[in-house]
Amino acid sequence: MIKKQNIAGLEVFSCLPDTPTSRPNLLFIHGAFAGAWMWTETYMPYFAAAGYPCHALSLRGHGDSDGHDRINWLSVADYVDDVRMVIEALAIDPVLLGHSMGGFVVQKYLEHHAAPAVALLCSVPPQGLIAAQFHLLLQKPQLYLEINRILAGNYTETDTLKEALFAGEVDEKMLETWLGRMQNESQRAIWDMSMFNLPNLYCMQKAPMLVVGAEMDALVPAFLAQSTAQTYGEPCHILRGMGHAITHEKDWTKGAALILNWLETLKP
Repeated sequence: MIKKQNIAGLEVFSCLPDTPTSRPNLLFIHGAFAGAWMWTETYMPYFAAAGYPCHALSLRGHGDSDGHDRINWLSVADYVDDVRMVIEALAIDPVLLGHSMGGFVVQKYLEHHAAPAVALLCSVPPQGLIAAQFHLLLQKPQLYLEINRILAGNYTETDTLKEALFAGEVDEKMLETWLGRMQNESQRAIWDMSMFNLPNLYCMQKAPMLVVGAEMDALVPAFLAQSTAQTYGEPCHILRGMGHAITHEKDWTKGAALILNWLETLKP
């Protein structure tokens, strides 16, 4: 069962195993334009059923968290503080799993805080967004323009969303629901991820790391996932036939199973 609470103005969902467990807590961190809702229908029940207590927060200005009125002024550092506050309030030491922008937030979190392990899922690379932006502009200029319209808070359509996030078959009702939940993103955070606040690799506290990319990802291409893995000296796992929204692709369980297998290798 998914339970929702408010922690210091932040929306937090939790999904716990049916029986007590010694396995580590998981904290899921969403990407741009999204919220904690992106984890509640697939990954959280899946990992809770496998014995892992699961939590997901909506960063400030996202979902039902406070801060929508000032979202364009929110920084990646603000998002890192959100993660820290939720961890302290829940009194947990969780494995961090970040998708897209959430993966970038995880990398910035490691500059000041330790984590037992982290998973970067279709994550913005430590070198920032510039390469991804130019790749999208050259490969799909119309999609690039549409994403910038979303960033400005303008409405889009399901066809654009499908092209941006999915590679396989997509349920139209799910697409419409996803579209209805999407929102604009902080302009400041986008600039932080582009060039102004990139991860300081020399300050980051090392942790066991899983790097996952998607073969058909239009937003964070597979070669950038490989670059992230190379930067951290880790293998890169590419999910074949999938787009950016690995949590909601038709074969989403393949990615979840990959993460679960990795979690099982971690030392207790």
